[in-house]
Amino acid sequence: MKKILMLILLFVGSLHFAMAQSEIKFDKVTHNFGTFSESNPVHKVTFTFTNVGTSPLIINQVVASCGCTVPRFDKRPIAPGQKGTIEITYNGQGKFPGHFKKTITVRTNGKTEMTRLYVEGVMEEKK
Repeated sequence: MKKILMLILLFVGSLHFAMAQSEIKFDKVTHNFGTFSESNPVHKVTFTFTNVGTSPLIINQVVASCGCTVPRFDKRPIAPGQKGTIEITYNGQGKFPGHFKKTITVRTNGKTEMTRLYVEGVMEEKK
C-alpha cells in the first residue's frame, strides 16, 4: 500500500512540474537597420520579450552568428508576466559594404527552448 501511495505522490508531483513551465514571447524577432553609411558602422537594437509562462524564465545562452554582432542580456530569472530585454550591437567596421543579415540564437529553459532573432540592413560605401 505504501508503494502505491508513493507512486501516486510522485506522479502528481511530476505532473505539477510538467505543467509549470516558462515560455518566452518576443515583441518582434526581426529588426532592419535600413541603409547607413560605412562611416557610421555601429548600430544597436533592443529586443523585448515577456515570460508568458507560469514559472521563472532563464536565458541559458545568446549566441550571434558573427563576431560583428554582440548580444547583451540580463542573466537573472524573469518571473512569470515580467519583461526582459536582449540588446544587440552590430559593428560593420572592417566589413564589406552591402546587405547583411545576422542571426542571434536564444536558448532558454522555456517550452520553446530555442528562438532565433535577426538583424539586417545595408551598409553603403562611404563617399
